[in-house]
Amino acid sequence: MSEGGQAIEIEPILLGNLDEALFRTRPFAGTSRNALSGVESAELVKVKAGAELVAHSQKERYYWVVLEGEAALEKQEKDGAWLRVGVARAGDGFGEVPLLTGRVVSSYRVVATRDSALIRFSEQQFWSLLACCPSVRVAVMADMAQRLQAYQVEALHREKLVSLGTLAAGLMHELHNPGAAAKRSASQLRENLLRLQQVSLRNSRKQKSAEQLECMGMLLEHAVGGCHAHAMGSLEQADAEEEMAEWLAAAHVENAFSVGPALVEIGFKREDLACAKEIFDAESFSDALNWLEALISSVSLVCAIEESISRVTELVMAVKMFAYDERSLGREVDVHNSLQSTLTILGHKLRMKQIEVVKRFDASPSTIKTRGAALSQVWTNLIDNAVDASPQGAKIEIATWTEPGTLAVSVADRGTGIAADVLPRIFEAFFTTKPEGEGTGLGLEIVHRIVTQKFGGTIDVESEPGRTRFVVRLPLKEPEAVPAQ
Repeated sequence: MSEGGQAIEIEPILLGNLDEALFRTRPFAGTSRNALSGVESAELVKVKAGAELVAHSQKERYYWVVLEGEAALEKQEKDGAWLRVGVARAGDGFGEVPLLTGRVVSSYRVVATRDSALIRFSEQQFWSLLACCPSVRVAVMADMAQRLQAYQVEALHREKLVSLGTLAAGLMHELHNPGAAAKRSASQLRENLLRLQQVSLRNSRKQKSAEQLECMGMLLEHAVGGCHAHAMGSLEQADAEEEMAEWLAAAHVENAFSVGPALVEIGFKREDLACAKEIFDAESFSDALNWLEALISSVSLVCAIEESISRVTELVMAVKMFAYDERSLGREVDVHNSLQSTLTILGHKLRMKQIEVVKRFDASPSTIKTRGAALSQVWTNLIDNAVDASPQGAKIEIATWTEPGTLAVSVADRGTGIAADVLPRIFEAFFTTKPEGEGTGLGLEIVHRIVTQKFGGTIDVESEPGRTRFVVRLPLKEPEAVPAQ
């Protein structure tokens, strides 16, 4: 008969009637015909190249042995393309992993890459095989162990790539803003220096008295004293700028409504300009204030460049701290600094969802001794999960405190919570509630492993609708023994 309308022929067959082809395969290499008395029949499947042996999301599970040809295991990517992740050739068996792990629905498909012949065992026949044939059982378990190990290596690699992608995406956005600001300020500064030079040349044509030079010196000292004045409220600042601009306009100062806001921004008040208004004629007073505004503007642009470069330096230091965890033995780690570095790295993601981070850093002391463990990876996974779980504009609460011999850190979000039936499994490897392709199921397992095995600490979770809280407790002294990883 055919199956699924494809080029597949399925024929029931007695195993005793098979030739030596089955016993030359790896699973049956050490098996005699007499040992198969518990499994009398199976199905012989003949398939053309390109036909689908196991469909994506298929519920029926079989154990397969390839007699001739080749079959490929494929997984569908987000763009719809199928990615080959494994190949079974003549003599190989496959299909044991879903059967032994109890996976109900396959997330892969199996396609014949060449004209092939296979033996297909039903689920009941598979269990009978394991019961009656020790050599088959050993081969099947060895195949499963090898495939699970390969999958775990691939999944761990993918988890690292996901973390690296999160880090890289955050850094791209974080570095773009200060970089663009510095470039923009540098361009404006070039134009501003030309304007400052023109005003200075115009000012130099008129000889200044000692009193006038002293007054300009005082204005200069005030202008370069700092990048910003004491912050004012928006309404207060608008009123001050309007008042200053109107006063300058009344004094016939050129560009009064651009000079005024610049003077207010740096902290000038009308009384600070009284000396200049009294000792300069109207034209010279206008020139002096335009010179002062050009100078203030240049200083502000230099400050903007300085702040941008400081931000870049801060990000670089955060990344160095983030990546430093495994490189040193016998050192102290400040948990508050480690948390802050992680928040810096994830800053763009927090801003995208307009999430407010409430920090209550009450731990004292806030340092722990470590031989080098990926502490930043713990915070990254917990905070990143909290961001994913949080609705737009929500709050995430991060708190630290000390208990006898222990430093505790909690990360709480106000998402939908974790279902009661899911909660006991969240630290299991490869368990995830995220859609396929969006999670490896290793994030919290890695967190649990780092906290418990590398630090000798504990991690607990409490969840209800509207709130989930993870609490990590780390010993303040270095663990006596760190299990090999």
